[in-house]
Amino acid sequence: MPAIGHAAERDTTQAVAAGSAEASATSGRNDTLDVTVQAKRLNQSRIALSPEVGSSVYRISEADIDSLPRGSDTPLNQVLLQAPGVANDSYGQLHVRGEHANLQYRIDGIVIPEPISGFGQSFDTRIVDQVNLLTGALPAQYGYRTAGIVDIRTKSGDIGNGGTIDVFGGSHQSLQTGADVFGTTGRLSYYFSGTLGENNLGVEAPTANGNPLHDHTRQGNSFGYLSYLLNPLTRVAVMFGAASNRFQIPNTPGLSGAFTLNGSSSFDSANLNETQAELTNFAAISLQGTNGAALDYQVAFFTRYTRTQFYPDPTGDLIFNGVASNDFHSNRANGIQADTTYRLTDKHTLRAGLMVQAEHATFHNSVTVFPADGSGNQLSDVPFTIDDSSGKTGYLYSLYAQDEWKLTNNVTVNYGLRFDRMDEYVQAGQVSPRIGIVYRPADATTIHAGYARYFTPPPFELVSDSTIGLFNGTTNQSATAQNDRVKPERSHYFDIGISQRITSDLTLGLDAYYKRSSDLLDEGQFGTALIYSPFNYAIGRTYGLEFTASYKHENASAYLNVAYSRAQGKNIESAQFNFSPDELAYIANHWVYLDHDQRITASFGGAYSIGRTTLTADAIVGSGLRSGFANTDRLPWYAEVDVGVVQHLNEPYIGKVDARLVLVNTFGRVYELRDGSGIGVGAPQYGPRRAVYAGITKYF
Repeated sequence: MPAIGHAAERDTTQAVAAGSAEASATSGRNDTLDVTVQAKRLNQSRIALSPEVGSSVYRISEADIDSLPRGSDTPLNQVLLQAPGVANDSYGQLHVRGEHANLQYRIDGIVIPEPISGFGQSFDTRIVDQVNLLTGALPAQYGYRTAGIVDIRTKSGDIGNGGTIDVFGGSHQSLQTGADVFGTTGRLSYYFSGTLGENNLGVEAPTANGNPLHDHTRQGNSFGYLSYLLNPLTRVAVMFGAASNRFQIPNTPGLSGAFTLNGSSSFDSANLNETQAELTNFAAISLQGTNGAALDYQVAFFTRYTRTQFYPDPTGDLIFNGVASNDFHSNRANGIQADTTYRLTDKHTLRAGLMVQAEHATFHNSVTVFPADGSGNQLSDVPFTIDDSSGKTGYLYSLYAQDEWKLTNNVTVNYGLRFDRMDEYVQAGQVSPRIGIVYRPADATTIHAGYARYFTPPPFELVSDSTIGLFNGTTNQSATAQNDRVKPERSHYFDIGISQRITSDLTLGLDAYYKRSSDLLDEGQFGTALIYSPFNYAIGRTYGLEFTASYKHENASAYLNVAYSRAQGKNIESAQFNFSPDELAYIANHWVYLDHDQRITASFGGAYSIGRTTLTADAIVGSGLRSGFANTDRLPWYAEVDVGVVQHLNEPYIGKVDARLVLVNTFGRVYELRDGSGIGVGAPQYGPRRAVYAGITKYF
């Protein structure tokens, strides 16, 4: 199962040299083997570009994913829930160490700009060869999104020729099909995958009913990777992917109308027809190489387009909310990223790089409202429409330089500086020092400590330039007129931890962190569309403690993570129009818990193989997210345990096949992730009820 660790130095010089020697030995003997060896050597070179010294790292391999009850059909966010300090939330959201989102996704070392938030996952789990979650005090290479770095190393054709076909389905009329294919032809290696699926539980149910009304979804993902060896030391690679998802917004029966439309104030809320469509495309081309000894480099150009369209129910939304808003948000980002590593001596490894990103955001909201007086009372039952459209181009710039210094055989220090600059709705920049230390007093013990200064711009794709005065005198008028600009967050981050190998099978870890922020960023759902809006607290503090355990012996494996976390903010200082005056007044003078604050978060699981049969289980436990006025209350404890059994077959005629049976929420516990109250919380959401799924995977 997943491995824990506190990363120290990694000497890749020997690996690269060994790869060179192996390539020479195989040259002229087997072209395919020669190409494979060259590709593996370049993979080691690429890994050397991404330091981890001083940070906390949680590694999840393809084998670990296969050992989860749903295997590669597990959504990526639920895979990451098995890491320490990762709290579950509605709409597929994750909160790492008490932060809202603030995750950076990298594929093979290349930053993939974040999509507009929504329900669907942008990456399919089946593409993962290994995913590393880096948290804590990160090296200078990592910026902008720093709560966690989700570093995905994709599958490729380097391992040979083959592929899989997968069918998975069950409760809630779920049916998902997926396939991938990989291989090597001469100097070209390739990997392609795709998934299509639908079910009747696309969004968490707003009621305790296990079969919510109007909750159908269709989702599709595709990914491709091509790598061509220009010579034994250089390759060019192209990757691309797309995610297209459509969701019905589930309904809550029995609601009473609050407004009158054309003489009628009645509407059956069970028949509401709100939907949301999401699309994300990305692509990157990279040149990556090494001189076989001292220098490694990668230069990449990347692009991403993302859009979200919310379609209201024109009649029902007006009667229940007094507003029916057709919202379209899109964002296109393009950029260049360059990273280099130079091994100056046996004791000093220098790294430097840059990233420049330009993006253009477009917002078009067509909002139908009623006229209203200053108190929000409806003046007419005849609605009218206001167009609220805007667009903006923004830029991000970053530079970094760092030195990984091997002081002794037992002590490694990674220190550096990072410069970030943003030119978006506000202009700001910062020079950020970073330092991480790893000490290994014994082979079985690793101690790490680090400090990082962070600069976190608000998510540009979510910050609009809408004019709230457009809605004065309507049923969409805000109770607060203030709308200060959303600013970047600046913070000091401290982290210390220890990893101890108790036996060859059992490893334990303990990690503590503290973060002090100014202009703390958070997000909330304030409108009818399920799209998040950022805002700032003037100051914030986050701290916590994580315990991890990992066990693996022969045919058995298990893991346990338990985390304690506190996340608080004070005084909202931007986008104030989203809040009521009494909430603003209270938060201005009190430390309040962030809506995603969860005191205790735990995950555990394991797998045991008996012959060709594997028994598997995983679970998540939480003390409940925040709720109530200004987040002064919290929801009850919850737990979900999933179990599965996998039968591995390898018979004549049918070949290698895995059959899988999965029981979700084994004990049928009804639990609520959100109750519709709290800062920036739009509606109640319940966790999944007991469900049964089955799947079959054919390997070829």
